[in-house]
Formats: sequence, C-alpha cells, structure tokens
Amino acid sequence: MTIDIFVYGTLKPGYRYYQRSCIGKTICERAAIAYGQLYHLPTLGYPAMIPGSDRVCGYLLGFNDREILAELDDLEGYHPHRAAEQNEYDRTRIEVFDADNPEISLGFAWVYQQTLHRVRQLNGILLTSGCRTVQLTDRLKVKGILKKGFRVIAQWY
Repeated sequence: MTIDIFVYGTLKPGYRYYQRSCIGKTICERAAIAYGQLYHLPTLGYPAMIPGSDRVCGYLLGFNDREILAELDDLEGYHPHRAAEQNEYDRTRIEVFDADNPEISLGFAWVYQQTLHRVRQLNGILLTSGCRTVQLTDRLKVKGILKKGFRVIAQWY
C-alpha cells in the first residue's frame, strides 16, 4: 500500500528537508494542490498550513515504506499520542487535487498542519496566493535581505 503525503514547504522536491528525508525514498512525485490556508512563519523560516478554502500548492509524494510516517512525524514535531496543542504540527488526511486540473481528485493523503492558534502565536503571515509567488506587506527575509514596510513579491523558498 502506498503512503501518500501532501507537502507544501521544506519537504517539496528540491527543498531543504526533501534532500534529508525523502530523496531516494519516493516512488512517485506529482505537483498537486490542496485546500487550506498557507502561512509564512517568519521567526522559523518555514511555512504552516491550516484548514481552509484557499488553494495551497505543493506536491503529492508517494512512499512504499510505512516507516516514512514515523520519520516525518519526528521531523514535524508530531506525536500521535499527544494532544494536538502539544504538537508543532498535526498529521491529518485531506483530499488532494491535480495541480493542472483542480477538478480531478488525486485521492486522500496525509498532511502536516498547524492550528490557527499556533500560527498566531508564531506571528504567521497569511500567504494569500498559497502558491509559488507570494505578496507580503509585513517583514520578511527574502534572499538574505530584510525588507521592512515595503510590499514584497517573493519566490517561495
């Protein structure tokens, strides 16, 4: 049975934690979208997704080895026997759709999401596009340069 996981940040192919945790372990990788809200966590330098109705761009990764869940649970600060508010992220199942044709469901996949309360504690900045290009009017470190008080168009890193 394939273990499907929707990723939207540092676990995407080519990004920091994909290299460490996923490379050579996936059996399929496909551009996909899910519905939620995507936030940038400026103090941590990575994103968080919460439930919602906006499009969030990412990848659907397929794995053969069920042990990947334990490895990614550890990376994402999720422990299934703890209460959701005690975890950094919560692992849940959501429906995922084809990135090129969002009417086509790709089925259900695991995703690591935060709570809105946690995002607010971390001063999360809503990324209204949920995808590759983001517009921010707050502070954001972009390619090593700190911009303050300017509208910034940035490529998601």
